[in-house]
Amino acid sequence: MAKKIINQKLDPKSLDAHVLNVLTGQRRFENVFQSVSRMILDKKGGIEKVNVNGRTTYDFKVFREGKKHIIGMYDEINSFVSYVKDAAENGSSKEMAFVLIGEPGNGKTFFVDHLSELYRNFISKPENRRYTFKFINLDKIGGYGKITSTESQTFEDPMVLAMNLYEEKQENIDNLKTFGFTDAKIKELYASYRPLGSCSYYILSQIKEFCNDDIAKVKEFIEVFPVPVSESRGTITGKYAAKDKITSSATDLIGEESITRLLHISNTDNPYRFDLRRGALARVAGGGIHFADEIFKNKKDLVQVYLGVIQNRTIEMEGYKWPLDTLIIATSNNAEFSRFLEEKEQAPIIDRCRLTYMSHNTNYKLQQELTNYAVGGFNKTTFANEKLHIDPNLNYAISVAFVLSRMPGSDKLTPVEMMKLSAGEIAGEKSIKTLGEVISELNTDPDVTKRFGQKGLGHRNLGRSLQILLEQSTTQEGKCMYAGDIFKSIEAVILDYVQEPNDRIKYFNDLKIARELYRKNVMTTIFNAYMDEPNAIEKDVLNYVNMIIGIDAKNLGADKIWTYRDPQTGKLVPIKIDETFVNSVEERLGLKNTEQKQSFRTTISKIYGQKMNNDPGYNFMDNNELVKAVTDVRLKSDISGTGSLIGALSNRTNEENMKLYNRMINTMINKLGYCETCAQKTIEYFCTHDDSN
Repeated sequence: MAKKIINQKLDPKSLDAHVLNVLTGQRRFENVFQSVSRMILDKKGGIEKVNVNGRTTYDFKVFREGKKHIIGMYDEINSFVSYVKDAAENGSSKEMAFVLIGEPGNGKTFFVDHLSELYRNFISKPENRRYTFKFINLDKIGGYGKITSTESQTFEDPMVLAMNLYEEKQENIDNLKTFGFTDAKIKELYASYRPLGSCSYYILSQIKEFCNDDIAKVKEFIEVFPVPVSESRGTITGKYAAKDKITSSATDLIGEESITRLLHISNTDNPYRFDLRRGALARVAGGGIHFADEIFKNKKDLVQVYLGVIQNRTIEMEGYKWPLDTLIIATSNNAEFSRFLEEKEQAPIIDRCRLTYMSHNTNYKLQQELTNYAVGGFNKTTFANEKLHIDPNLNYAISVAFVLSRMPGSDKLTPVEMMKLSAGEIAGEKSIKTLGEVISELNTDPDVTKRFGQKGLGHRNLGRSLQILLEQSTTQEGKCMYAGDIFKSIEAVILDYVQEPNDRIKYFNDLKIARELYRKNVMTTIFNAYMDEPNAIEKDVLNYVNMIIGIDAKNLGADKIWTYRDPQTGKLVPIKIDETFVNSVEERLGLKNTEQKQSFRTTISKIYGQKMNNDPGYNFMDNNELVKAVTDVRLKSDISGTGSLIGALSNRTNEENMKLYNRMINTMINKLGYCETCAQKTIEYFCTHDDSN
């Protein structure tokens, strides 16, 4: 019999052809959790270990691909992958929903939308395609009026139909064996067994009765077709956003009785009279992802519908049942979730949810990538359609300001130290271990909003700040988004959109720190412009580091020339140790005695040893204090103090000062990425005492 089925020429749309394709591996029979798990974990080289805030975690490359991919969210992605993998392995997660809770504008919806897009692309590939079936030629059996064919309302897999073709389980197993399925393969299939939905079972019974239980004839009424992958139709991936209490209805989720169908169906007991596709759940029931946006904003009867769907994975209506194969992901903001928790009678649904508290991004380097998303991928233009330049310091200024707002108060670390350590940078003598302790301490607080990264200015506020900057007349007239103006825009956003007075005070203080960091960046730019070299300050910082390493070298001669091997090029490089320069830098750092200087040098040498093995390109430019000290010393030694440079750039009445000013402007425009507007404004800002310590 097996030989006969395999050798006979089959209609590609037939049930037998589909079963054979599953047997030969050309098509798959798996649930949604197995599909999503395979999409994430089966990618070659798709998993790597990363260090986040002092502890090792995993990063999954599938989420980092594409033009606008997910940035950060390491803990949240790890929780999601663990949840999906457990459900794929038949763990308790398969009876739960995955819920992301956090402040507005921290990326919850973006994560789910991106996951849905990845899944649609994955399912669109021929080898991953999902299939369903429809019953055709219904006019032959009668009772359906002008309805001649009916699709499975929940996009049931044809293999589910094959496992329910006969009344007895053993008969279905014997039927599968005729195709060549082994006992092991059949056991694997039945691990994902589901009964047919009410209407499919009812119509199949009618067809079997019409065909006198001749299964060969029954199969003539069955046609297999691929499940449509459509974002706009809500098939495979669908979304239900919470509505107000008047317009929302359970119909939006599970469907309702269809008057149109009742006009054609003679038997009112027929479950097909219910139109399940009217609801959002049935359209993703064939191995899809359902996104419940702001799930706890829904009124109680809808939450109860979700409870039944999550726990039983079925749509139930008037005693009829339709099994679902759906991954349910939901989001909620902190305020709505807290309100929901206060209603104690709603506790059962919380037990059916895998809760993950999503924090804001706290890595300012990653934030710079997110800021690029907010700025937009198209070339910016003014109202007059002229090209709009973006200040090279803008991204840094806005990213630092927003990340600092997300840093909670701590006795062990300052906001800047916390920010630096979160980005994997050096923060003086403070170690990443200290940050780990602070995070562990904060994350034990029952009040979620007091945990690390849970409170702060979100991505929407960042977008608003950029909008305010764009609409300013100075931006339009100067044809440049000047970084110095962004702080006024952020101030406006804090005043207009932050309601809590204590939060407002904190954010204004954070903004003040961000201004100071921006000024240090400007100092570096001015020095590089003065030296007419883009990396002038970086070279001097590395010179200081190499000098303090070589100062105690045994092979140091009377000429004070020390030769070291450049970790980037591997070549030997001679350097003359300038003790006056070294001491001047250390004095600027506030190191007064020999012990303090030696301790600082030991720290720098230790960092050098640790970094150069893994990152030969490391340049110590993240050490703001050291960079500022070197800049101040160089400016002082080269032109008798920063004040003299400020004086020369401010007073351009004589020819020499004007030449210096013009040369620096040219360097900034031609070598450092500035335009005439932001170059002039940056020099003007440097010449003021604003934001300087």
